Amino acid sequence: MKRCFLLLFVFCLLCQASPLLAQSNKLIKELEGKRGALQKQIAESETLLKTTKKDVGSQLNSLAALTGQIEERKRYILTINNDVEAIEREMASLSRQLVRLQRDLKDKKQKYESSVQYLYKNRSVEEKLMFIFSAKSLAQTYRRLRYVREYATYQRLQGEEVLKKQEQVNRKKQELQQVKAAKEGLLKEREEEKTKLEEQEKEKKTLVANLRKKQRGLQNELNKKRREANQLNARIDRLIAEEIEKARKRAEAEARREAAARKKANEKAATAATASKPKSTPLETYTMSKADRELSGTFANNRGKLPMPITGAYIITSHYGQYSVEGLRNVKLDNKGIDIQGKPGAQARAIFDGKVAAVFKLNGLFNILVRHGNYISVYCNLSSASVKQGDNVTTKQTLGQIFSDGSDNGRTVLHFQLRREKEKLNPEPWLNR
Repeated sequence: MKRCFLLLFVFCLLCQASPLLAQSNKLIKELEGKRGALQKQIAESETLLKTTKKDVGSQLNSLAALTGQIEERKRYILTINNDVEAIEREMASLSRQLVRLQRDLKDKKQKYESSVQYLYKNRSVEEKLMFIFSAKSLAQTYRRLRYVREYATYQRLQGEEVLKKQEQVNRKKQELQQVKAAKEGLLKEREEEKTKLEEQEKEKKTLVANLRKKQRGLQNELNKKRREANQLNARIDRLIAEEIEKARKRAEAEARREAAARKKANEKAATAATASKPKSTPLETYTMSKADRELSGTFANNRGKLPMPITGAYIITSHYGQYSVEGLRNVKLDNKGIDIQGKPGAQARAIFDGKVAAVFKLNGLFNILVRHGNYISVYCNLSSASVKQGDNVTTKQTLGQIFSDGSDNGRTVLHFQLRREKEKLNPEPWLNR
């Protein structure tokens, strides 16, 4: 009897089941997509670490680039750890689902076997006819006929249910295997990244030790950088103050026009009989025009979604604010923005739609301010500018080429700032990295 059941079940599988296609796990694809961009960024940015110069300035720049690369690798390892945890949760969930499916499959197979056994015992046409025509009344004959038909349908549906459940079990097993393979690959990749991180940490320690021996030259280099930064920031602050004043005057002019239009409408609506001297409408005080307010709101809504202001591979070599350089005593940096190192030939690009507020040259290099309502983005250290004051720009539009220092192995660094009127903002939370 069991052999009969097995043959009939195999026959159903051959006749009704379509080949199962391997289905890639959605979670794995999502994790790979997010991790892939970061992995590519790290691979490309490794080419920015090469340097042959031995002077203090070059070594300090190399330290900044190496520190940025180490931070990127740590961020990538953290991403891998998070992905491993997500995959382990998925594996646990798939295992629970598989157990339930296998239990359901076993139950359905038992029911299907019972129906096959009953069908086998009553398999002949004569037996079915005798069962139907042995009824004592016409109504009972009809009920028995319907029962025979419904039982045959039930038996067929039971076979189909077994088949579907078997397909679900097979798919779930495939998913589980895919997830296990993904986890093994991630664990291997994490160990490789940890090894690379250890090598870079050793390289950083060597570089810091060399810089400690040149403390006087190091302080001189830092003082030079501070003077240049102060000069640049003073110029930016002055231009931004001028831009704020221009925006205030535009807003006042717009408010006066709107007040005059309202007054004219009130005078026109007044009738001769009830005419009275209309009260003057108070002038609304705005620091921005309506268009600027709308653009500011749109810009603010895109916090965390703005593109990087540089094309190609990059490393953030200096962060916003005041901080000490690890391993070097009395070395404190104060950055009003962030420094982003790219490859020679990299372009600065607008992070959002706006209008060029200023283009100025300082120490032979171009600097560009773009206004986005009451937000202003600043792009410094450009060898050329492809826009001029008053130009409207769009998101990701190139603004100019970033200067590459031929005396420092082609080091290419964009200094980027973000302001809300006079307030200095940390650009990193605004950018989509």
